[in-house]
Amino acid sequence: MPFTEICIYQVKPQKTEEFEALMLTAKSFLDEQEGLLALRLVRRGYHIDLAQIKEGLPPLKLTRIVKSVKYMLYWEFDTKENYGLAQKNLYDSYWKAIEKCLVVPHDKYLGEVIF
Repeated sequence: MPFTEICIYQVKPQKTEEFEALMLTAKSFLDEQEGLLALRLVRRGYHIDLAQIKEGLPPLKLTRIVKSVKYMLYWEFDTKENYGLAQKNLYDSYWKAIEKCLVVPHDKYLGEVIF
């Protein structure tokens, strides 16, 4: 059963270019991890409210940064064991540089894929 992590990063506004460049460099490293099935990094740039949803309207582009720029990293592995090894490899290589870009420590949401 595939195993997934969704990681939420809150990046300092003045560090977004550095963070994105770092993650782009880390991507080639992460792509080589055994058992990796999917990898995506998304920058939050839109919001939607219930009125928009009820009307079928598209989301609205964010116009200002309050405290941080939020990113979501999604990666999926064939097993929990391969995920654990990839985490160690990331920790040993890029972790400290990533943390220097953050307002607060990142959040991790882990679980097995249902569909």
